Parts: sequence; C-alpha cells; structure tokens
Amino acid sequence: MSVVIPNEILTTTRMNEEEMKREIAIMLFQKEKLTLAQASRFAGMNPIAFQHLLASYQIPVHYGVEDFEQDIKNLREMGRL
Repeated sequence: MSVVIPNEILTTTRMNEEEMKREIAIMLFQKEKLTLAQASRFAGMNPIAFQHLLASYQIPVHYGVEDFEQDIKNLREMGRL
C-alpha cells in the first residue's frame, strides 16, 4: 500500500517528504503502534539514529521485560552470550 501526501500538505507544514516520514514514524512509535525497528525502517533510519531522534524529542524508548528477555534469547542463539 502506498500513501500519497499532497505537496500542499508538505508546503503547509514546511516539511520535505523525509521529514514527514520521520514525524509519522515518531508519532506511531510514541503511540506504540510501531516497534522501534518498524518505526526506524519507516523513517528510513538505522535504529540507533532513530533512538537519537527520539531522544531529541524527549521520547523514551519502550523497552520492557519481554523485549529484554527476547534480546537475551537472541544473543544466546547467536552465541554472543
């Protein structure tokens, strides 16, 4: 599916397409509609750069116990723990 953002909206908001995508990604992440990985992909950024962007907006990264446990499991499977 593609979403078309009219040039009028970009002009009104004084944003380019890249900035608009980042703002949408931030909003969806903040509302917990997208994970960090999904939001960073949507924004066209690597996850670390997206985390820095979130920090500049003072938006905390959602990282719960389940995420931590999954990361530990993944690291063990990769032989890094």
